[in-house]
Amino acid sequence: MTVTQDLSFVSMITNASVLVQLVMALLLGVSAMSWTYIFRKMFAIRSAISQTVEFENIFWSGANLNALYEEATSVSRQRSGKTGALERIFEAGMEEYRKAKLSFAGKEIDTGALLDSARRAMRAAYQREMDTLESHLAFLASVGSVSPYVGLFGTVWGIMNSFRGLANVQQATLASVAPGIAEALVATAIGLFAAIPAVVAYNRYAHDIDRLAIRFETFIEEFSNILTRQAR
Repeated sequence: MTVTQDLSFVSMITNASVLVQLVMALLLGVSAMSWTYIFRKMFAIRSAISQTVEFENIFWSGANLNALYEEATSVSRQRSGKTGALERIFEAGMEEYRKAKLSFAGKEIDTGALLDSARRAMRAAYQREMDTLESHLAFLASVGSVSPYVGLFGTVWGIMNSFRGLANVQQATLASVAPGIAEALVATAIGLFAAIPAVVAYNRYAHDIDRLAIRFETFIEEFSNILTRQAR
């Protein structure tokens, strides 16, 4: 077997020590999970942004609030999953507003209590939506921060084994050390391969989710003002 064949990528993995191979397998598994979450989160955030823009356009076009609420709560839309995060926040606020308003039937309406109920409902819905959007981001952050160190551990262990193997050699040469060190460095390469996409995706998605959070909070404030005017 030639030196080139011995130092091929597959050869370096198969010839590595058992512990280094376990580290490589762990990193490859983590990388596969990371890419799964990256694509799932990409589609989820794109869908959330698209649905938010669509609902904002309908809402600010002057549509009737009661008609919007009836449409948002329709069984067919709920089952098909067509309602977006912002629409569900609107639905929660409008539902609580209508319930609270009915409780004041025949009495003087307490505008403050009415608006507080609707605002609390919207904040609760907002927190649920943000929790859904932020799911798996912590995993991507962990992969991005920990994977290089796991790969480095495999590299250090592999290099240690290479130098220990030189103890029984009368004359150490680069040819005798290079394969073991190259095999060990593969672990670091795989660690970086797992970490870099996770870090890039985490930063991108965290930015997108923060922008959505600002839009949701702005809508809650503006919709609260509309409900305040309607309650008077």
